[in-house]
Amino acid sequence: PTVWLVLGIQEIHVDQETISKISAAVQLMQCSASLDVLFLLDGSYSIGKGSFARSKHFAGKLCDALDIHPDRVRVGMIQFSSTPHLEFPLDSYLTKQEVKDRIKRTMFRGGSTDTGRALKYILRKGFPGGRNSSVPEVLIIISDGKSQGSAAVPAMQMKERHITVFAVGVKFPRWEELHVLASEPPERHVLFAGDADDAANGLYSTLTGSVCSTTAPGCKVESHPCERRTLETVKELVGDYVCWKGSKQPNAVQASLCPFIRWKRVLIKHPSRCFRTVCPDPCDSQPCQNGGTCVPEGLDRYHCLCLVGYGGDFHCAAKPSLECSVDLLFLVDSSAGVTLEGFLRYKAFLKRFLQAVMGHNSPMNVGVAQYDVDVRIPIELGQYKDIFSLMKSIDALNFSGGRTLTGRALQYIAQHGFRSTPVFADVQDNLPRVVVLLTDSKPQDSVAETLKNTKDQNLFLIGIGSSFMRAELTKVTGNPQQTIVYSDPQDLFNRIPELQRRICSVDSAEGCQAQSLDLAFAMDASSGVGLENFLRLKHFVRSSCLHFIINRDVTQIALVIYGSKAHTVFALDTHTSSSAVLQALDQVPFLGDSASAGSALLHVYGDVMTVQKGARPGVNKVVVLLTSGGGLEDAAAPAQQLRHNGILVFVVVIGDTQRDTLLRVAGSPNYLVHISSYEDLQYYQGLIIERICEEAKSPVNLCKPNPCMNHGVCILGPGSYRCKCHGWEGPHCESRVLRGDSPRSPVFPPYSHVQWSPVGLQHFSRALQRTKRH
Repeated sequence: PTVWLVLGIQEIHVDQETISKISAAVQLMQCSASLDVLFLLDGSYSIGKGSFARSKHFAGKLCDALDIHPDRVRVGMIQFSSTPHLEFPLDSYLTKQEVKDRIKRTMFRGGSTDTGRALKYILRKGFPGGRNSSVPEVLIIISDGKSQGSAAVPAMQMKERHITVFAVGVKFPRWEELHVLASEPPERHVLFAGDADDAANGLYSTLTGSVCSTTAPGCKVESHPCERRTLETVKELVGDYVCWKGSKQPNAVQASLCPFIRWKRVLIKHPSRCFRTVCPDPCDSQPCQNGGTCVPEGLDRYHCLCLVGYGGDFHCAAKPSLECSVDLLFLVDSSAGVTLEGFLRYKAFLKRFLQAVMGHNSPMNVGVAQYDVDVRIPIELGQYKDIFSLMKSIDALNFSGGRTLTGRALQYIAQHGFRSTPVFADVQDNLPRVVVLLTDSKPQDSVAETLKNTKDQNLFLIGIGSSFMRAELTKVTGNPQQTIVYSDPQDLFNRIPELQRRICSVDSAEGCQAQSLDLAFAMDASSGVGLENFLRLKHFVRSSCLHFIINRDVTQIALVIYGSKAHTVFALDTHTSSSAVLQALDQVPFLGDSASAGSALLHVYGDVMTVQKGARPGVNKVVVLLTSGGGLEDAAAPAQQLRHNGILVFVVVIGDTQRDTLLRVAGSPNYLVHISSYEDLQYYQGLIIERICEEAKSPVNLCKPNPCMNHGVCILGPGSYRCKCHGWEGPHCESRVLRGDSPRSPVFPPYSHVQWSPVGLQHFSRALQRTKRH
């Protein structure tokens, strides 16, 4: 036998976008008017305790759409079965929460369903606790519509008294009877309790304009096709079968054909119209561009889910061009090792990237080459300036499928890839030259000379490949910072923003550009490093210093070496030029005893990053700890003390060390670089300098670290600070107050409005040094 598992339900047949707008409208509903609302809840056995609980939940949801207040909407409740019972009159509870709590506490009574008797009770007694018809009256009947007696006459009398009647179906409602009970037109006054939000919207939509205040701005009541379904038990004629009719004679039996009837439950559909309030969606205006998906957040806010490459803008707008001007040549692997699928993936990546970064008047020159055994340049550098022609040319690229001769291809590109005709004969094209290598197969020739060739031709090489190509690409580019790897085909497209940053990094100034920075290197000179590796550390610090503009106004550099004790090789204010720093680095001695990184960090805190030693107030401060991993056990506390005082600790560790120990010192994985060998240290220089420069751009707390000497207290003012001194005087408490003398007025008044610029701070620093020498 067929088992019916279909519930009585009402569905609106509209698209999902309209449903979301109906749901949004529910949040805005608040019927604010002088109105008496009486709930008439069916508490009979045909409803049962489960459906009665749903009826109470529905009544509570309707209360959310009513502005319940003694002077506005009042609510009362009657439960009916065999006889009606007043649960609470309209003047009992004066707030929405009180009414909802009382509805929850209503107990199921049980009995037969006598809807007509309940209506007659209301006709005779009126709305208990109401305002005697001086305000509009609304009766909300919540029932399955299966009454034992006729309710048509009292329902008609209700309407004649101008009482608005809503009939709400619950469980498996009998819709025909609910239509009889409800006011005209029935499609506006018959609701279904199965979806409380939808029914609350229907009630509000019907009352809007007649009783309730108008809808919210932009919201409107609309008609939608809907379908009400329920289960009904019907008779079915199966057929005629032989049956016994009895006998007139004792020995004779009379047979005949009799109809055979069976009962079954069938799904009955009632097509109708539903009137619902629809509120505008913040995504209606389609604010997201370039294929972005708009996601509404409430009624007036949204955010855009952007395709990869367009995520830098709130509305997924394409940037007009890269933020830098470069000659950009893509070298695409078209060998058998990359496969046709991989080649097509790189073509798609090229198109997505260029669509995201290339505008109509882009100063960037783009070219595309492909290679296997031979190298072809189907799109010459700067050949196309409009994105449409460039896309068509990329589409026309064909897979070739030969051997993977990457070294030969790069050598050819270095010599012939950037031969472009200048706009004017006497003007040379001095834009930075960038080659982006897209490959997924290991080279079948030598790439040893590649790095030298690209540097000789002043090319900036970026390698892109899958994660198993990381080591090969790093050999080709010579720098892990110029290597971009992806984990799966979709992840390749997630690398578009990273590629943008890498391309533009070639056009940026050395070091941290115009950002002021106080930078201290703490270098491990213990026996755990060894003399040979110590020389590699010295070379690393030396080459790193070349990336910064060293003077009193931009970058100051200090160097500390440590074994069991720490020694300052030179302080922040010792050298004012790159040549002086490099000359001092040549004289750094190897110590060779045990290591204590904690002692080194304490030394940096107390004897390097101080105003007395040339540190500048209002300038970001970074300590780079270069360590073999030995002696880190005592370094976590002083590292935390440095961070607490606004000084970043960047840990570069070479060799095997417990990662949890390293994280305690670095404070975060973002400030930790773990390198397997000293030979690889050179490859991480770009990453380390980039991270240092990110810190140099962050906001500064003028009182961290404390610029006041001799236990002075730093007090922040608007854009400045002052030092509160005890027994000392001067802008930084640098001069002792002699006994019998009164403190002299400070050089700067409290909360001076003078802004601390790097130049001004350097003038102060130099004046302070002259005072110390004298």
